Amino acid sequence: MASTTAKSCVVALDLPEGPRLCTVRLAASADLEAALQAARLQVGDLGIDWQSGPVGIWGQLKARTAVPDEGDRIELYRPLRVDPRQRRRERARTARR
Repeated sequence: MASTTAKSCVVALDLPEGPRLCTVRLAASADLEAALQAARLQVGDLGIDWQSGPVGIWGQLKARTAVPDEGDRIELYRPLRVDPRQRRRERARTARR
């Protein structure tokens, strides 16, 4: 049974060297911004855009004011270096030659 005073969530960070997971304990009413602040205290800056990077829960983009549930996976995304569709087109164009 979930506690009414605290919850535990996992914050997933997408780093260039690979994903990093961080478990945080939060107040029951804590939002995504609070979860990111707690994760930042644990792992440091790591060159991540903590202030304005897009965030989501289980792969769905959410506002930073959204309140996660117990056990949710909170994800902080980094910008893509190359649009995957453009990359696929370039590979197909190269393969045809």
